[in-house]
Amino acid sequence: MNQDSVKDMLLQIESSELEFTVTFSGKESDKVNGLYKPENREIILHNKNFKSDNQLVYTAIHEYTHHLINEKKIEENQGLAPIKNTRVHTTEFWARFHSLLEIAEQKGLYVIGLEDSPELAKLTEEIRENYMKTNGQLMQEFGRLLGKAYELCKAANIRYEDYIDRVLKLPRQAAKSITRVSNVEVDPALGYENMKMVASLPTPEKRAEAQQQILEGKSPDSVRAVMKKKSQEVDIKTKLEKEKKRIEKTISQLTNRLEMVEESLAQL
Repeated sequence: MNQDSVKDMLLQIESSELEFTVTFSGKESDKVNGLYKPENREIILHNKNFKSDNQLVYTAIHEYTHHLINEKKIEENQGLAPIKNTRVHTTEFWARFHSLLEIAEQKGLYVIGLEDSPELAKLTEEIRENYMKTNGQLMQEFGRLLGKAYELCKAANIRYEDYIDRVLKLPRQAAKSITRVSNVEVDPALGYENMKMVASLPTPEKRAEAQQQILEGKSPDSVRAVMKKKSQEVDIKTKLEKEKKRIEKTISQLTNRLEMVEESLAQL
């Protein structure tokens, strides 16, 4: 691949109205595979780092994600350059990046390539079944035992917090997360970290939706972004519904007052 074909490939994945360039450095770097310069909207790829076009495509999409987020921020800032933020790899970034990778896969522009390594595919199944799922099951049982310990502390007039802090020497937030995981229906096949994220969602419907998305192959960051967006949409809807009720109540009160005034005027 050359610089022009990489740019064409990126535009096939998602168009951009903000002009950008792709530059092959012709160098090898042991620090980064590529970088994006928002000042002049340049994607630089250290092409000597890659052993295959597929590896290069992955990094190109990564840097293009920075460009698309930069474009969005410029639009939100009404054409002005956005304020620099030292934290660039946010949840929003990873969700957008993984979404672009999925599009690239669908268009046949990128593949993970797991099928090219039967040994790695076998190891992946071992990790999922013997470690991620098993660990998830252990953490569920751990949470149930913490719940039992809470009841025993309560019966013995022992402060559960002190028991957690100084007897088990377990961080309180970790104890809360472990207990929460054991109190809801979550598939241990997700692995403990994903179980924590799913268990933190407020309703069974949202938990089931998030769990299904992860089991279908969505990345955790993508699922977080989707659930956050839906939560914000619900918040906006709830806010508007409450405002509507307040306005209706005010209209009703004013209508009643108007009728009383009209009756008083008729009697004069």
